Amino acid sequence: MSLSNAGAIENEPGALSGNEKTAASSQRAISRAVILLTLMVAGEGSFLLPFVLARIFRPTLLDVFGLTNLQLGAVFSLFGVFALASYMPGGLLADRFPARRLMTAALLLTALGGVALAQIPSLKVLTILYGFWGLTTTLLFWAAMIRATREWGGSNSQGRAFGLLEGGRGLLSASLASISVAVFAALLPTNVAAATLAERSAALTGIIWIFTGIVAAVAVTVWLTVPETSPVTETGSASKLTWAGVRSVALMPAVWLQATILICAYVFNKSTDIYSLYARDAFGYNDVAAAQITTIAFWARPLAAIGAGLLADRIKTSRMTIFSFCVLILGSLTMASGVIKPGFRWLLIATVAGTSAGLFALRAIYFALFQEARVPMAVTGSAVGLVCLLGFTPDVFMPALIGYLLDRTPGAAGHQHVFGLLAVFATVGLLATLFFQRVTRKT
Repeated sequence: MSLSNAGAIENEPGALSGNEKTAASSQRAISRAVILLTLMVAGEGSFLLPFVLARIFRPTLLDVFGLTNLQLGAVFSLFGVFALASYMPGGLLADRFPARRLMTAALLLTALGGVALAQIPSLKVLTILYGFWGLTTTLLFWAAMIRATREWGGSNSQGRAFGLLEGGRGLLSASLASISVAVFAALLPTNVAAATLAERSAALTGIIWIFTGIVAAVAVTVWLTVPETSPVTETGSASKLTWAGVRSVALMPAVWLQATILICAYVFNKSTDIYSLYARDAFGYNDVAAAQITTIAFWARPLAAIGAGLLADRIKTSRMTIFSFCVLILGSLTMASGVIKPGFRWLLIATVAGTSAGLFALRAIYFALFQEARVPMAVTGSAVGLVCLLGFTPDVFMPALIGYLLDRTPGAAGHQHVFGLLAVFATVGLLATLFFQRVTRKT
């Protein structure tokens, strides 16, 4: 039984009365909704500790752990190295084992890492921890979640499936961001600017424990709600652990262009890590006010993702991708130009919101391009592994590169250099999408 048919009953349709058919249809709809909701929560919960925490509280995290931007970037880069090494074998695992088992194990292990993070470890231990998280969130989790979502969407609703997944993840992330900032502020003295390092450390530790508990709870939810279904081939037989699927997708030019699109989109995912730091360095905001700027990006995510997913099914995924890259080019050039001045809070908010919307629209649909590229469902895990192996390379080079640019030129100028680089990537992504359209029209 695939996830798209989860909740189906065993009776033949002809043997059911009208009321029974309605009840059966409602049961299937509820089952599908619960499965997608679980995938949304799990998809975001897996990254709360490795990335969301630092994205919201980066200035505080740097001070509490005693890190420079370059050191934190190097830690994130090690995560990327382990993640890259895991995408291909993770894709093979997703084509062989039930998503329920893989995702539950990944979430429990990630939560275990949260216990270690709450001890405010040394740089060496922190580096090892991020390498460990690179394995748990990728080898066991990522491809399994993407395959489960693609099965849920079927052949006609890929944009909707991935748009709802990203939108749901965004809604959870935005809610947690707003709540965690409020909790963080409550744990600090009334005069936030006068808080000592010890007080800020205690507040951050409290947030880490909350995130750890959430991730553990999500693991239990996945085990209880996601059905125990094994991947099958298009002939209906059980999928085998093989490299044949990798070879087949590697021969598809559209898949390589999709990987390029993913690279250019994903570099912007790393830029969201510095919005709070950008607000502090360039505009003088305190830790709480800077974190609030980041929450704007979080709230742009659900609206942009769901809207992009629904539009992608109507106007074609590649066309929506082109529009999203154009938005990213405009937003990044605005921040790179330095036209946003400290007194123009509204322009800062509008630019962060708009650029974030472009990013999260892309995140909602770049895996939906598999359908437009005509990738067979049976090798989805292998395709995810190959595309992510290349597409998520920014996990390796962008954190360290951003840290280097920010430390080399402190203040607003360093951030302008980062956003200028992002504009270049967005332009390359736009060109790659135009080539993707040409290639898929020919096949």
